[in-house]
Amino acid sequence: MTYEIVSNFAGTWGLIYLFVVFVGVIAFVMRPGASTAAKEAANIPFKDES
Repeated sequence: MTYEIVSNFAGTWGLIYLFVVFVGVIAFVMRPGASTAAKEAANIPFKDES
């Protein structure tokens, strides 16, 4: 195995891996019920001010 083969392999599969992770994050954020969880998480800093 030469450096060029390893570099091409890592570049190609690295891109595919990062694209799959990106799509997974988008799907996780867009799932039903995510809006409620996001609003609760956004109010965490203000929890102790009551």
